[in-house]
This record gives sequence, structure tokens and C-alpha cells, in this order.
Amino acid sequence: MKELSVEKLHVSIGDQEIVRGLSLRVPRGEVHALMGPNGSGKSTLAKVLAGHPDYRVTSGKVLMDGEDLLELEPDERARRGLFLAFQYPSEVPGVTIANFLRAAMQSRLPEGEELEATDYYAKLYEKMELLGMDRSFTSRAVNEGFSGGEKKRTEILQLAMLEPKYAVLDETDSGLDIDALKTVAHGVNSLRGPDLGILLITHYQRLLNYIIPDYVHVMVAGRMVRSGRKELALELEERGYDWAREGAVEPAFTR
Repeated sequence: MKELSVEKLHVSIGDQEIVRGLSLRVPRGEVHALMGPNGSGKSTLAKVLAGHPDYRVTSGKVLMDGEDLLELEPDERARRGLFLAFQYPSEVPGVTIANFLRAAMQSRLPEGEELEATDYYAKLYEKMELLGMDRSFTSRAVNEGFSGGEKKRTEILQLAMLEPKYAVLDETDSGLDIDALKTVAHGVNSLRGPDLGILLITHYQRLLNYIIPDYVHVMVAGRMVRSGRKELALELEERGYDWAREGAVEPAFTR
């Protein structure tokens, strides 16, 4: 089965358990939104999927197309086809976006194989046109002096260039005005397709006005409390997270 699956995952940092028995499945070709209040463990889940060393998985499984993701180093996970867009992308002074992306793509090739410059730039400009980005953008240092919207567009450009199997977008809407939000949403929507599974982590329903998910999941206090179709996000907006908590029973293995 071509899917990213999380089964009964427990995660701690120090002595504190943050994720408590969470299960989730994101098949390729689908967009799943993960919503929840601040402190519910959403970003922790994203970091664990990417292999952040500060978090300790105490039990449970994470499989990507049947392979045990937890056995792989972060760079191996990326090479296998996992992508994480950060909530707060880091600045990389002195490294242009063009060189950064070229190095990222080169690192995914077999040893001894070189990335052709002509092919690389043809693809880069094609993806930038798709995302409505000016070519001069690539000569700027990665995220240095960027607005929130520019940082997030750079993340989406990375996603477009690397063409992963699964993308985890951690609060991509954080700090964006409505125009930047629409631009980022257009970029994500243009990349949707049968070969990409997307886990869209967000605090607010407004992003889901522009990126329509196939499924919505609600995470509270480290547990999955509800799952449903896109209408669940609207109900959540109207009734709040307290409603989601009430009488909710976590499914044994939820989509």
C-alpha cells in the first residue's frame, strides 16, 4: 500500500509524553488536514516524522510505503521521499536559493551521478512560473530578510523541485496575510496529484478554504479525537475544540 501510516504512536520529550497513541493514514494522492489547538502535539508529530533527535518514540510504528521510517536517519527519510515544510524556516546566509536547491537535488542522486545544469535550471524556471515567482528570486540568500510569505513560497518551491512522495506542511499558513496565503495555497494545489500524499497541519480553518482536504483529523492533547471529511473543519470552526473533545473516542486506526 502506498501510504504514510502512523500506528499507536507514543512520543516523549524528556519525561513528558506529548503524543499518546496516535494513529493516522495518508495515502498517496490524498490531502489530509490535521487540526488542533496549540500544544496538542501537531508540530511534534511533524518533527518525529522528519527524524528530529530531541523527541523519543517510546512505542508505535511509522511506515512509509511499508518501510519502517523510524529506522532511517533524517537524510535517508528525505531521500526515500519524505518532505517537511517548516513552520519557522531557517535563514541560510550566503547560500542562494538556486545553489541550495541544486545541492538538495544533487544529494538525492546515486553516488557519482551529476545533476545537469541545463536540466536543473529548465525545471527550476518551470516550477517558479507555476508558482508565480520572479526568476530574480533565486539569486537571494535562503530566507535572509524574507517576509513570512516569501519564506513559505520558498518552502513550496523546494517541494515542487524535490517531488517527494509525501509532504508534511507544518502550519504553512502561520503568519501569512490573505494574499500570501492564497499564493501558497495555489502552489500546493498545483502540486496535488496521484503521486503525492500531503499532511497539512494547521491551527485555523481558513487555510482549508483554499486547499480543500480529502480528510480532516482533530488532535487534542496528543490524541486523535475526531476524523471526517472536509465538513468537519467547518463544524470545528463553528463549535470549537472543546466540542471536539466531548464524547470523542479515538478510532483504533484512523484515516
